[in-house]
Amino acid sequence: MIETYFGSDALDSGKALLAALVIGFLFGFSLERAGFSSSRKLAGIFYFTDMTVLKVMFTALITAMIGLSYCMALGWIRPESLFLMDTIYGAQIVGGLLFGLGFAMGGWCPGTAAAGLAAGKMDALLFLGGAAGGSILFNELFAVIKPVYTCGASGVVHIYDSIGISKPLFALLFTLAAVGCFWGAEYIELRRGKGGGLWNSPFLKAFSLALIVAAVGLLVIPAEAVSPTLPCASSLPADESAMLQRLQEGEDHIEPEDLADRLLAGDSSLALIDIRTPGEFAAFHIRTAVNVAMADLPAYMASHAANKTAVLYSNGMTHPAQARDALDRMGYSNVYLLTDGLDGFMQRCLKPVSLRGEPVPEPLKLKIQSWRSFFLETAKPDSEPPPQSGPAPAGNIRLPGLVETAWLADNLGRNGIHVIDTRSQPEYNSGHIPGSFCLNPESVRGNSGGLPSMLLPADMLARVFALMGMNANDTVILVYGDKVQDATLIAMALERIGHSHYAVLNGGFSKWTAEKRAVDTILPSKPASSLVAKAGSDTFTVDADTVLRHQKNKTAAILDVRPADFFSGVKSDEARAGHIPGAINRPYTEDVVKADTGVTLKPAADLQAAYAKLFPSKDAPIIVHCRTGHQASQTFFVLKHLLGYTNILYYDAGWTEWAAHPELPVAK
Repeated sequence: MIETYFGSDALDSGKALLAALVIGFLFGFSLERAGFSSSRKLAGIFYFTDMTVLKVMFTALITAMIGLSYCMALGWIRPESLFLMDTIYGAQIVGGLLFGLGFAMGGWCPGTAAAGLAAGKMDALLFLGGAAGGSILFNELFAVIKPVYTCGASGVVHIYDSIGISKPLFALLFTLAAVGCFWGAEYIELRRGKGGGLWNSPFLKAFSLALIVAAVGLLVIPAEAVSPTLPCASSLPADESAMLQRLQEGEDHIEPEDLADRLLAGDSSLALIDIRTPGEFAAFHIRTAVNVAMADLPAYMASHAANKTAVLYSNGMTHPAQARDALDRMGYSNVYLLTDGLDGFMQRCLKPVSLRGEPVPEPLKLKIQSWRSFFLETAKPDSEPPPQSGPAPAGNIRLPGLVETAWLADNLGRNGIHVIDTRSQPEYNSGHIPGSFCLNPESVRGNSGGLPSMLLPADMLARVFALMGMNANDTVILVYGDKVQDATLIAMALERIGHSHYAVLNGGFSKWTAEKRAVDTILPSKPASSLVAKAGSDTFTVDADTVLRHQKNKTAAILDVRPADFFSGVKSDEARAGHIPGAINRPYTEDVVKADTGVTLKPAADLQAAYAKLFPSKDAPIIVHCRTGHQASQTFFVLKHLLGYTNILYYDAGWTEWAAHPELPVAK
């Protein structure tokens, strides 16, 4: 299948620009070699002294017509991948007359004038200057000219449809006409003594025969393969007619302003679907959107958006329109396009008021400020292009957060998914999720300043992850065995290096195997990456001095997540027993539940209710700690990423350090 730049919505890409430059150069070179850099030669057609223009133009038309017809017949090019210009009778008749008059007077058209200028013809420069001046004049007088510009607008009109014949028959008749013109042009030049060297020559005979045979070949290809005409309205299936009716009434679009308002209001009936590449999605996307590949749309619609208003968007509208039509034919009539795509959304909703060319009414100004606050300021991390390669995957997950086994099964193997298994090496070696890497939680901890089991510095952690081939914009899935805190401790390491694209597999490996999902024993192989830690990412780790200051000033709640016996001092495995004076105890074990399929975190609603009793305000500063930071990492994850508490601090050294310093106060 040949994918055109128009069909792939990539006309503004660098590859398209390069192709245009190459084609333009070759086209200009061909014009110059054909003699089109001479206005005398071009004007010769009007005096029947030189018929080169007619011969070249007919050759180009016939080649394009027959070539495209065969490509479509063989399935190499889809008709919708081609841009077809609308027929506007008034504008094209008047424009054709002006173009013809200018050609007759000056001997140049814009394309040939460019070729002439390249050959150093000064009259070509004068003609191009006139064309530029005419374009400026057209722009300035557009309000006056507009009635002519739109006169007779009839959409895309095919001649063969208008005269009631098939496309292959029209191609044959047009080819015969062209062959006749070739012979006629040679005869005229021969009679005028200005050429005609190919008249009745073996080449002209062979060339004419080849064109006719190629055109006849279109007649023997099955009609449905060539798709000569669109079916008439009366023959359309009912669902196709319904779709066309919705298109006519504009019921297939949603305007950017309407979408922005509904998302801002938290409209849960919307399913916003970004069908761009994962890399583009990771660089920036509209808030609440999910990234779904076009091939995965039917499955996504069936499982997530069948009963919602699904809004598709890309940079432009070509791909969303193609996807919408395909989904409509599958029975999904709830699919809409975002008018003007992401580019239009950025221009109409997110462009600053100060950069707009026209005065903005005060009500709209306030809306724009609200939209920008909602879609840009809260999505600032996502708006920065990722510094490393490896696009983030599709899927409706919140990062950081929890991910279900079904989601991982659907996305396993996608580029940009990096699975880390935190179980012991013997457990991992006995069987693991395909493609997952083994990382013992203790590998991210070490002795720092005499304190054991401290989270390693950011640069060392980045090196640990880089050695297993992790990239900065990978979505990391953390898998645990029977301890959620094993995964969340690795999560703390990711937090320290500034990697927010991660999720914990809810239920861990036990749930994965209970559901009889794929397991293997193959060790994955991936080259080391150049991952580096983001500077200043760790703003959450606090030391003993900071904890003591908050404890004395009562400026932060201290949450001790050790078991109750250790908090009360009944049991002790450190230098002193007890807890930090004023601390609150909620053991980390109260946040999990054991099921037949393994250990999982309790439902968010239950966790929310429990912690709301302890900390009613989600903006209040809370310091979480345990003995060595392992168990506290789970509570940090729950409070910050599942419940939305905004000011969570992590006392990594925990009771190990506090109990060892006799000058620090202890309560029992």
